[in-house]
Amino acid sequence: MRKWILTWILPTLLCRSCFQLVCLVGTISLACNDMSPEQTATNVNCSSPERHTRSYDYMEGGDIRVRRLFCRTQWYLRIDKRGKVKGTQEMKNSYNIMEIRTVAVGIVAIKGVESEYYLAMNKDGKLYAKKECNEDCNFKELILENHYNTYASAKWTHSGGEMFVALNQKGLPVKGKKTKKEQKTAHFLPMAIT
Repeated sequence: MRKWILTWILPTLLCRSCFQLVCLVGTISLACNDMSPEQTATNVNCSSPERHTRSYDYMEGGDIRVRRLFCRTQWYLRIDKRGKVKGTQEMKNSYNIMEIRTVAVGIVAIKGVESEYYLAMNKDGKLYAKKECNEDCNFKELILENHYNTYASAKWTHSGGEMFVALNQKGLPVKGKKTKKEQKTAHFLPMAIT
């Protein structure tokens, strides 16, 4: 009797396994039906180089992004026609429109579109504006986890620490020597021009 039960159950188990295998193969073939063989191989191979690559062309050099830099202290960075650097709370002010030009990977120069002055930082950490771009005008752009950016002087440091572009609660520039990456005075949101 045991022999009869095993022979009766064995075909049922095999049919269920075959049915599941046929369903699995059919699902895969339907999913890959619209793809070329190369696309199918890429889709199946998770370690392909195309899967994880992202475009960082804007970091390579020469790319220009036009943005308003909005500080976490509720001020827009502004360079006026006389070259004075400070904050403004007027969103539609033409002097707060900045051209962020990539100089090298992770290094940018910030220029006021209307004033045509470049943002610069001297060795004491004081923010000022220059008509001609030089090493004082280069800043390391770092994108933080909270989606804000920081801009640290690429040339100058203070006691081994970076000096950041920052605006205080009154919209005045903070000396780079008094800034840290974690401070909200140094966090800027590059906002697209609308």
